Amino acid sequence: MARTGKSFAVSMITVCQLMALALWFSATAVLPQLRAEFDLGAVQSSLFTSSVVLGFVLGTVTSAVFGLADRIEPRRFWAASAIIAATANILILTVPVDGVLVIVLRLVTGVCMAGIYPIGMKMVATWARGDTGFLVGLLVGALTMGSALPHLFSVAVPLDWRLVIVAASMSAYVAGIAVLFVQLGGTPGKSLRFDPRMVGQIWANKPLRHACYGYFGHMWELYAMWGWIGLFLYGSFSDRLIENPGVWSALSTFAIVGVGAFGSLAGGYFADRIGRTTVTIAAMVVSGACALVVGTFGGAPFAILLAVCIIWGISVVADSAQFSSCVIELADPHQVGTALTLQNAIGFLIALVSIHLVPVVADHFGWWGAFAMLSIGPVLGTIAMVRLRLMPEAIRLAGGKR
Repeated sequence: MARTGKSFAVSMITVCQLMALALWFSATAVLPQLRAEFDLGAVQSSLFTSSVVLGFVLGTVTSAVFGLADRIEPRRFWAASAIIAATANILILTVPVDGVLVIVLRLVTGVCMAGIYPIGMKMVATWARGDTGFLVGLLVGALTMGSALPHLFSVAVPLDWRLVIVAASMSAYVAGIAVLFVQLGGTPGKSLRFDPRMVGQIWANKPLRHACYGYFGHMWELYAMWGWIGLFLYGSFSDRLIENPGVWSALSTFAIVGVGAFGSLAGGYFADRIGRTTVTIAAMVVSGACALVVGTFGGAPFAILLAVCIIWGISVVADSAQFSSCVIELADPHQVGTALTLQNAIGFLIALVSIHLVPVVADHFGWWGAFAMLSIGPVLGTIAMVRLRLMPEAIRLAGGKR
């Protein structure tokens, strides 16, 4: 009976997470239509994605500083965040798409994401019984699939981009109500509030610092890839004079981003068995290689282009959950909350930079130059994780499997 209860509850949390996180890329998924209809420039287009990322950073830090995740019952916190985010998302339809207010609404959506993604992990953790790594991978997989869903919505409701926004918001509304009925596996553990005085102590922890360096390289690549791969494919399909390039690019982007969910699950499974640095290094080598060459495949046969992009989609997120696991295993127990907050805040700020750089570089050097620039992150991240692997403290990772 306990196993059945756990399976149902974890499944419910994962599905709710997936449905609510569709809000993250709901506007990004319809960027080709928005750019065509409103003549949006590169900066405005970038802000549709980067404002959510900035909001997530602000929300995460605010939640940590005031201990909101500990002071509010997690299901209510999650539900309120999902409903507010869905409302902010649907209000996009009431303001000028090429104005400032739409970016403010995307920022609010990002702030609320801080009450969805981390809190979902906290709820799942109440069911952890020696399988924390797999459960973290499951939630990152939900994040990945949720990020891909809007691209599927844009195909399912192709008549008007506004319907995609409505579909994503309705999805989050349903999830916000459903999560209130989820059973928890115990009393959620309390993570420490953010303490700025600990930052210096954490940064002095060399192994932990290198785990963060690896994460920073990963984040340089991940969200820029997710945010711009759809527009790259749209241009590629348009150049081939393929009928309905928007439909084909949306379907392809859904497959490319969505397949990363399986990469996340596989990464968590193998990291627990063969080592965290082993998995992160392998994933970054593959994703970095894909970033370096994918821009040259714009005119290649469709099957080859899609195969390279899918490999990129799997590898770019396969290591994501493992960087958080490294921090949990390497940080002093009383500093874990602050260390994770610091890692996430800096990582997402780095993602902001790369998201905005991609269209600028693409305008001057084409998609090859833009995506090749992203390979810098995995290269530096791999170097950091190799150095971590060689440190004596790495024995603390994955039960000694490094």
